[in-house]
Amino acid sequence: MIPQTDPPLSPREVLPTMYDLPSEDPEEPGLPDEFHLLQPELLRLTFRPPSYETENIFVASDLNLYYDIHHPLWYKRPDWFAVLGVPHLYDKRDLRLSYVIWQEGVSPFVVVELLSPGTEMEDLGQNLRSIDKPPNKWTVYEQILRIPYYVLFNRYTNEFQAFGLMMNTYQPLTITEQGLWLPEAQLGLGLWQGTYQGIERLWLRWYDQENNWILTPTEQENQRAEQEKQRAEQEKQRAEQEKQRAEQEKQRAEQEKQRAEQEKQRAEQEKQRADLAELEIARLRKLLEDSGLEF
Repeated sequence: MIPQTDPPLSPREVLPTMYDLPSEDPEEPGLPDEFHLLQPELLRLTFRPPSYETENIFVASDLNLYYDIHHPLWYKRPDWFAVLGVPHLYDKRDLRLSYVIWQEGVSPFVVVELLSPGTEMEDLGQNLRSIDKPPNKWTVYEQILRIPYYVLFNRYTNEFQAFGLMMNTYQPLTITEQGLWLPEAQLGLGLWQGTYQGIERLWLRWYDQENNWILTPTEQENQRAEQEKQRAEQEKQRAEQEKQRAEQEKQRAEQEKQRAEQEKQRAEQEKQRADLAELEIARLRKLLEDSGLEF
């Protein structure tokens, strides 16, 4: 009898989970400034692919992304990234501490890095690493995770760059006047000139197939409130118009009544004149008859 052996364990079962791995390193340079907090938040609020339920999308900013089962402590910390087709919650029950590729099984769909002087070379893959050191972000995103879209934005120059994975290599993508269209998500990413959180500038923002900027929940509430205000104003105007029409109808009815009264008075006067004429004719006939004359 051949002894039974247990099936080999998967990486999910033997490698560290997000609960085991550190979620932050206080000594790491490039701590987020205010723009690095606001811009990812705007991206998160407006990233709503129409073909995916909210429960099957995960977006994160400044979260450890663990990518190498051979070096389980190596990670990158994207400024913002989105994953399609994974539960919003880890194992559908818990908020994530990190995003661990060997646990999740799905790489990000798009990554956005916000360039700064201290991180630009790392983000653009221009710094070299020794073989015993973690590779730079460009290498990880392109060669290890094979992330389909890599977007970079420099808020100091407003330069917007995008790269797409073609034949396992990042190639520059053409950005139109509206922005960059991502067909798999049925969304576009463009530069929006506007005010967010009280700050007027160019922001990265998602738009839909009709080239409409996707609204944040606050903007949706403000839009609904404005629409309600407009509807209330329209109802007020309609009520005022109805009141004016009713007043006009009342005036017309009064005028019709007055005209009917005048017609009645004219008819009465005509009748009186006719009666007087008849009486006058009868009187004249009587006078003529009394005089022996014919009428």
